[in-house]
Amino acid sequence: METRKPPEFTIELSADRQNLKDVVKGIIHSILFHRIFTPLTPSAFEVLDLTIPCVPDPEVADLLETRSTTLLRALDTTTTTTTQSPQYNNAKNNGGPAHGSITVQFLERRRRKGWFITKPDEETIWETWVLSVSLTSARSEPEAERNRRVMEASLQEAVMKVITTANGEKEHIPPITTNDSTAFPYQILVNAKG
Repeated sequence: METRKPPEFTIELSADRQNLKDVVKGIIHSILFHRIFTPLTPSAFEVLDLTIPCVPDPEVADLLETRSTTLLRALDTTTTTTTQSPQYNNAKNNGGPAHGSITVQFLERRRRKGWFITKPDEETIWETWVLSVSLTSARSEPEAERNRRVMEASLQEAVMKVITTANGEKEHIPPITTNDSTAFPYQILVNAKG
């Protein structure tokens, strides 16, 4: 039996230190909103003058806060420390931005059958979203304003990509075979690189 690799969708984002956590949380909220197949009360998350659908669950909010903070701390360790404020901080790699990623993986639980013994459920990945994040910095107020416009455009483009991908790519979604509050478990992983 041939095993197919689950689809992987990549989203490119850029954000400054001040807005990084909200931008990341907004995109992940959007992904989860479109991939958690349980009834949800619609809720909104405001980021950079953009309204994004979100999952109104305190556990999800706590998880996203933890993961976005982990990413920000990891990116902070890849940037050099100068006497300037963090908003106007220079980054490593000859002034280039620090990069990191957050991966959202959706899993399917499959019952494993044995002859006489019960085996634990097997979890297989059926879809992966990779958020490739660049931490931007500015040396002046005009540069900070330009970065904000780029950040807003990148966020809007990312949200539209989530919506079009989630609505267009459905054939690989496994059947829902449970009445649990979350039909498919998911995991959110952080990877930062300089």
